[in-house]
Amino acid sequence: MNSKRSIGMAVLSLTAAIATGCAGGPMTTREQGAGIGAVGGAAAGGLIGTAFGRPGMGAAIGAGTGLVGGAMIGDYMQGQEQQQQYYNNQQQIQQNQRTIDRNHQDLQRQQRSEY
Repeated sequence: MNSKRSIGMAVLSLTAAIATGCAGGPMTTREQGAGIGAVGGAAAGGLIGTAFGRPGMGAAIGAGTGLVGGAMIGDYMQGQEQQQQYYNNQQQIQQNQRTIDRNHQDLQRQQRSEY
């Protein structure tokens, strides 16, 4: 009965943490990775813990480990997304500058032809 109570508390805690994280708007890639890692870790830890007669403890340890691992992977992925966004922004800035330069040259030609 005690192990069922431990599993119930771990699931309740995890559900509360995920619900709280979702309350602030869309989740970042880092937060998504942490959530997925925590859920996966809790499931794997619960299964491993069951083999040793301690499913609640296994789920808790697995959730913590999965949370950290998932957050690290999510952080890396978020960094890659930001790097790609920066690259795309720089390309757009360069394209906009070329358009500005062309428009400026066209304006100068028109002004010369009017005089």
